[in-house]
Amino acid sequence: MGNRRKARELVTQILFFMEYSPGDPEKSFELICENFDAPKSLQTFSGELVRGISENLSHIDSLIKEASKNWRLERMSRVDRSILRLSIYEMLYMESIPYKVSIDEAVELGKKYGTEESGAFINGVLDYIYIKYLQDKNRE
Repeated sequence: MGNRRKARELVTQILFFMEYSPGDPEKSFELICENFDAPKSLQTFSGELVRGISENLSHIDSLIKEASKNWRLERMSRVDRSILRLSIYEMLYMESIPYKVSIDEAVELGKKYGTEESGAFINGVLDYIYIKYLQDKNRE
């Protein structure tokens, strides 16, 4: 498993933790990294993601709400919500990452950590956002 995938798993854990213990993202990041002995090699990319997601959370959540018409954000699984936030941040703000990679990684995280339906649910939400907002951009 590559370092970026491991970093995404770490970010998912941090975002999930923050669902139960909201507050300073930096403190949450440090706490999870210390308690799970996260290698330094993962912390740069993971930290960038956690900070970016936290800074853009209201925008990201508004897109999730729009894309999941039949599901209120609060009713979604915390794991699915965390994975969606991660992937949408990558799609919107990380120009070096192809959209397809962000979507594929999110679906795999959903299959690994979510429910039986998580992969399909995550894929549907991300496809909606891609088609509505990103399809015409040149980043494959």
